[in-house]
Amino acid sequence: MKTDAIEVSVKAVMPTANGCAVFLGAEGRHFVIYVDHFVGSVMQMALDGAKKERPLTHDLIGHILLGLGAELERVLINDAKEGTFFARIFLRMENEIGKKLLEIDARPSDSIVLAIQHSRPIFVARKVFDSAEDMTELLEHLMAQKAVEEDDDESDDDGIDDILSELAEDDETEDEDSDDEDDEK
Repeated sequence: MKTDAIEVSVKAVMPTANGCAVFLGAEGRHFVIYVDHFVGSVMQMALDGAKKERPLTHDLIGHILLGLGAELERVLINDAKEGTFFARIFLRMENEIGKKLLEIDARPSDSIVLAIQHSRPIFVARKVFDSAEDMTELLEHLMAQKAVEEDDDESDDDGIDDILSELAEDDETEDEDSDDEDDEK
């Protein structure tokens, strides 16, 4: 897997007018996956280790896996077509009968949330990583702007939101929760 894919981490989750921009990166290179507001919020909560009063959908999935004796092994963002990313979740099951590795098609956003919640690695296929637009400069700019705004005690992220909204509009982000699609941009 090391030659075909590289391990990445979530560097930032930032709100946009149409959802959230999730910055993933490694090796000094970053790319963006756009997700809806709800999944972006859940992802940020997982990154922050926030406690929830009641289990959310991703928590429920984790409880089901635990109950079935399955363990999330890793996540792989394996493809991208026309700005839409695709992912696979790898589960390991072991019982008295034997061992089994399951590979399940999933939205990258859901896969990332589960990987964060279970402290499991997120991989990106090398071809996807190399072909995705490098957003490192944008991320650095946004993080610097956010730091300045925090230093000025401003809680308004309009500047960051404007930049990300323009970027999202350029990519013509579609709603990932449509009935016809199980993936995201």
